[in-house]
Amino acid sequence: MSIYRTLKGYNIKSVTSDPSNSKEGQIWYNNATNKIRVNILKPAAWASGGNMNTGRSNVSGAGIQTAALAFGGDSPSLNETEEYNGSSWAEQNNLNTGRRAGAGFGVQTAAVMAGGIVAPDDRYKNNSEEYNGTSWSEGNNLTTGRDILSGAGTLTAGLCFGGFAPGNTGKTEEYDGTSWSEQNDLNTVVRGSSRAGIQTSALSFGGDGPAPGIQVATEEYDGTSWTTGGNYPVAQEAGTGSSGPQTAALGFGGYTTTSTNKYDGTSWTATASLATARGGLGGDGTNDTSAIAFGGAPSRNITEEFSDLGNTVTSLDVS
Repeated sequence: MSIYRTLKGYNIKSVTSDPSNSKEGQIWYNNATNKIRVNILKPAAWASGGNMNTGRSNVSGAGIQTAALAFGGDSPSLNETEEYNGSSWAEQNNLNTGRRAGAGFGVQTAAVMAGGIVAPDDRYKNNSEEYNGTSWSEGNNLTTGRDILSGAGTLTAGLCFGGFAPGNTGKTEEYDGTSWSEQNDLNTVVRGSSRAGIQTSALSFGGDGPAPGIQVATEEYDGTSWTTGGNYPVAQEAGTGSSGPQTAALGFGGYTTTSTNKYDGTSWTATASLATARGGLGGDGTNDTSAIAFGGAPSRNITEEFSDLGNTVTSLDVS
């Protein structure tokens, strides 16, 4: 085995455990594990995941990167549901009412789909369904039927906002697991905005709105009303994927871009781009360091996984 001192010209510190506050580039020897360890920066990146069984756009989603749920969309029957386990998708029981461009939120075992389009001429639906990890059951209807709307939160504390009813709307409704109630509207009427967060701390950005149409506006919801946040850096119509909480959100893709951007509660910054530009995709994730993008126009079945590990301690192979 090569001697590190001979190769590099200096000794490295021997410790009994990894330091808790190491800096990028710092190196040491852990004599408990008999490993040379180093703090390195792992850049953000998208990687290919397992393909969906049914390619589609305008798909709704819920969950996280390793336990995601995809439902509805522009598939032949509009009602397909699939679960993702971090590597592959599996078919599940279908929605009772197949549709596209509805709001989805929750987790893989407790999700909601609300609103949407059943057929080209059957729009502005108010249907709401709940998924329990096995099957879908009918819930109480939205107060205002609409499509191309957005959703955030959990099955027992959900939020839907914006949409087309007909005409763009800023309507906001909260869900308590049983019924929907009207809340203060978005400041900008918009359809197809991207979403992140929970019922009391949500985010809406982009989408189609008033002139000039395609939006960059970001709005933050505090459980009562919406306020203006930092503008999204890429004007995108309905179809940008998103994930995360309000102060660590991720926006990605769109019909003409692979752009991916992070929101810190104040402003957006660019990060690693998707491999394939597409809109109408589903997206979910834990925060701005772990997300999943699936489906998209035109009827794609591709999945991409985002990771941003930042500074990471790893062992060196010096044999």
